[in-house]
Amino acid sequence: MPISISERLKERARREGFGLVRIGPAVEFGDASQRLRDFVELGRHGDMNWIADTIDRRGDPKSLWPEARSAVMLAASYTSGVDPMARLAKRDAGVISVYAMGRDYHDVVKGKLKRLGQWFAHESGADIKVFVDTAPLMEKPLAQGAGLGWQGKHSNLVSRDLGSWFFIGAMLTTAELPFDAPESDHCGACRACLDICPTKAFPAPYQLDARRCISYLTIEHKGHIAREFRTAIGNRIYGCDDCLAVCPWNKFAKAAADAKLDARDDLMAPPLTELVRLDDASFRAKFTSTAVKRTGRDRFVRNALIALGNSGDPALAPHAERRLGDASPLVRAMAIWALSRLCEASRFAALRDNHLASEADADVRGEWFAS
Repeated sequence: MPISISERLKERARREGFGLVRIGPAVEFGDASQRLRDFVELGRHGDMNWIADTIDRRGDPKSLWPEARSAVMLAASYTSGVDPMARLAKRDAGVISVYAMGRDYHDVVKGKLKRLGQWFAHESGADIKVFVDTAPLMEKPLAQGAGLGWQGKHSNLVSRDLGSWFFIGAMLTTAELPFDAPESDHCGACRACLDICPTKAFPAPYQLDARRCISYLTIEHKGHIAREFRTAIGNRIYGCDDCLAVCPWNKFAKAAADAKLDARDDLMAPPLTELVRLDDASFRAKFTSTAVKRTGRDRFVRNALIALGNSGDPALAPHAERRLGDASPLVRAMAIWALSRLCEASRFAALRDNHLASEADADVRGEWFAS
């Protein structure tokens, strides 16, 4: 019996390094669209205005591409043996989320999808479009509808085959393909992901308030990070893996099939003293091929200074002091906060007297008095 095009597609995807492939209808499932609207109406998207601006298009893949009939959903593992929780104990080093420690997944996974899509279009004669977290497409509900996994209580996708450590790729196609069975929820009574969150970012199971999420605060948030969250951030300088790391389904996690997604040695435990010294050029040179680059230098050094302040090591204070004259108000404000945590009161007061008179930014001036 000849092998069907869908089975050939799945085999080809596995050869490209995708650990799991499922096919579902290119439609919005369940109440996912309404949950997104509730999320925005409650302001829980923070300053991610691009979510609100595209909310009508996100509700249905056919708004993005009316001709789409099938959604091929793929998982690419990125686990690399890194224990994200153990790294939190090294207080003089920054913790970068595991997914961002290798090559930028947008480039790596999209390259795989393009090759797969070109092959499928040639073999089937159908049109295709590929997506990796870069379009107004609700990939997680589509993935659940295709049977790739389910959205856990932390709102991330969980797979019985791969755990939580994987990227999602999507290929929409005009081809009418046979669908796999959708996945059901297997979280049960477990609430480990909810209880571990350092900033209590989950108002209820399956609900996230991004404004309290460390990943949002350190990556998406463009302004000053509220004082109530700074201590809880610890030494997390880009993202947070806590809610993923404690998921018991990760006993099924697989190592990354592509070496490009492996964690770089120099990003395993980068010294905070080096990170707070980065200027624009050195930041770009270090992170140009990673997802970290999207924060920009100022936000990244802001995060590193918060981690420095949480180090508990007064010997690191001079590294924060050097940033008091930084061009970025974000950086100057967090240098002040770090110094308030690391310096003796008399030293901090002397620094305030020396710098306050020349400080023009109102938020930074406020930090001197609040710290």
